Amino acid sequence: MFANTKHLADTRPSCAANGYRRPTGARPQADLEALKMNPAGNPNPPLPRTPVLDWSSFSPIDQAPDLPCIDDVGYSAVTTSGRAAIYQALRQLRLTPGSAVLVPTYHCPTMIAPVVLANLEPAYFPIRSDGLPNLNSIDSAAARRAKAMIVSHYFGFGRSLAEVREWCDERRIALIEDCAHSYFGYAGERPVGTWGDYSTASLSKFFPIPEGGVLASARRPIPDLGLSPQGLKRQLKDWANVLESAIAHERLAGINRALACLFRLKGRFGQVKPESDRSVDPSATSMMRVCDMGRISHAPTTAARALKAILPRGQIITRRRRNFALYARHLGQVPGARPLFPHAAAEAVPYVFPLWVDDADRVYRALRERQFPVFRWDRIWPDMPPVRDDLGPSWSHHVLQLLCHQDLSEEDITRTSLATIELLSEF
Repeated sequence: MFANTKHLADTRPSCAANGYRRPTGARPQADLEALKMNPAGNPNPPLPRTPVLDWSSFSPIDQAPDLPCIDDVGYSAVTTSGRAAIYQALRQLRLTPGSAVLVPTYHCPTMIAPVVLANLEPAYFPIRSDGLPNLNSIDSAAARRAKAMIVSHYFGFGRSLAEVREWCDERRIALIEDCAHSYFGYAGERPVGTWGDYSTASLSKFFPIPEGGVLASARRPIPDLGLSPQGLKRQLKDWANVLESAIAHERLAGINRALACLFRLKGRFGQVKPESDRSVDPSATSMMRVCDMGRISHAPTTAARALKAILPRGQIITRRRRNFALYARHLGQVPGARPLFPHAAAEAVPYVFPLWVDDADRVYRALRERQFPVFRWDRIWPDMPPVRDDLGPSWSHHVLQLLCHQDLSEEDITRTSLATIELLSEF
């Protein structure tokens, strides 16, 4: 895919006492420029930031790991997104308006927006080095007011919530288990999604669909949510989005060219969807607009339901674990950075490879400019107060989330790793 892959083994840091040494004659900027080009000298297309439909998406694999997933939880309903699932979970709890909901300081705004939309009050709790709540440091007044708590399995690493479950039960606080990053696997001694009164998940993070979420519960039946069906135009648009993404990344061999011509005729192909508004406006109104909460009461499209139902899980699990392992091998000992969690447990299916970077602003900006599949949670909800004994704010600044989904190849992961190493070596 690109000519400089062979340099990666040389640019990885040595374990010797002298630390990292750049190979003789290496030229960082030249290497970074070369990453943009394929062997024919043409620009490389941007790597996919989300799963993409591929012919191999339909292929089961032998000896796929037998892991539980959110689909196995006793009661469930499909929504348009993970944030819609959180909103519906809060609705199921029938909380009094203005009630406090405990949420982590390390968060995506789409975790907080449903709380605000439900006319509830976010109350922030600190996180530990494993991403779990620092229960001993939760403000006592906030704990007394809280009626619900949202706890996340970050990055695809399910954690035992036994301690959290006990803490919530003692205070009669409902637990919402956020599995947006952990669709598969175990959370300690239980399958993911079975600790909470309700659990929520995101389909679009793990399947090649534009949108979709899941509300589930191992404890409580979920009644009909009364979601509004989407019209024919939206249904067709979602199927078109699935196909357009696939042909943009040349994943449907044999029909790519024909479909590309069709989309060109419609004036669609080649148009890049604008990213969410990342303006400097820090207001809650701006955050709500970015979070796009307008369709939380709609039913998911047939594209989401159909692909969720028919696509095998084996490729998703094995390729994500392979990609995470490749990142760990390439970036495990690089000066200026460290893996937040260097190993994926056998019962985990990673969403991203979380990398702590000292000079995070510079590296993140450069990777984004070069359209590598990386993001960070650097937009926190407005007016979040400082909390003692908390790692959340430092994670928001320093932790880059390198995507490792199943539709990134080994070459894609190597290409991203090499770019990251070269940027780190410039420090």
